[in-house]
Amino acid sequence: MSRVLIDTNIIIDLLAKREKFYSEAAELFSLADKNELTLTISSLTFANTNYILTKLKSAKQARAILRKFKVLVEIVALNDKITELALSDTNFADFEDGLQYYSAIENQIDVIITRNKKDFKNSKIPVLTAKEFLAKEWS
Repeated sequence: MSRVLIDTNIIIDLLAKREKFYSEAAELFSLADKNELTLTISSLTFANTNYILTKLKSAKQARAILRKFKVLVEIVALNDKITELALSDTNFADFEDGLQYYSAIENQIDVIITRNKKDFKNSKIPVLTAKEFLAKEWS
């Protein structure tokens, strides 16, 4: 079974029901719900998602959404090594993308799913959009 790191934008697509991207995000999470795929997110993504959701909904609603969401994903920790690697890597203009990337590397993730592939152009592991991932046969 594939282990996939989901970038924050895909999670917000799902939880905020962003019209143009929702169906693909929902399909990914449906595969996880059926135990056909292991979805991972960094602890940073979980915190950022809470922050974004509280801008769209009340804090109480955001927490209720995240409690339900949490059962679908494995949360991987950020640590000193991941932070140092991201700080040292000048290939990532966005520090958060570096943290996501090294979280994936350090946790032996098979693929990163994001809508911003260009942010991971030097990745040593596959980086796909949700649509691309769903079109491939991953197991």
